[in-house]
Amino acid sequence: MKYTQHTLDKVEKVLDDANYIIRYERGTFQSGYCILESKKVVVLNKFLQMEGRINTLFDIIPQLTINPDTLGPDSRKTFEEVMARQEI
Repeated sequence: MKYTQHTLDKVEKVLDDANYIIRYERGTFQSGYCILESKKVVVLNKFLQMEGRINTLFDIIPQLTINPDTLGPDSRKTFEEVMARQEI
């Protein structure tokens, strides 16, 4: 995947379809993000550049409980691509 705004939008759509809320906030995140699993909220450091946001979301998605059957066709394809990256 290329690091473009379109890619970021596609990855954010996966979380949106899985009913997660993505927030970009200031904070002292050691890893660049925070996951509030019980509330289905993902908080990313707002100072991350686009490439950092995409890579962080690539790291987060495999940690979340996402049922691919609840995703739309485009989001499911993106989800499968992200999961395939983790297997490499």
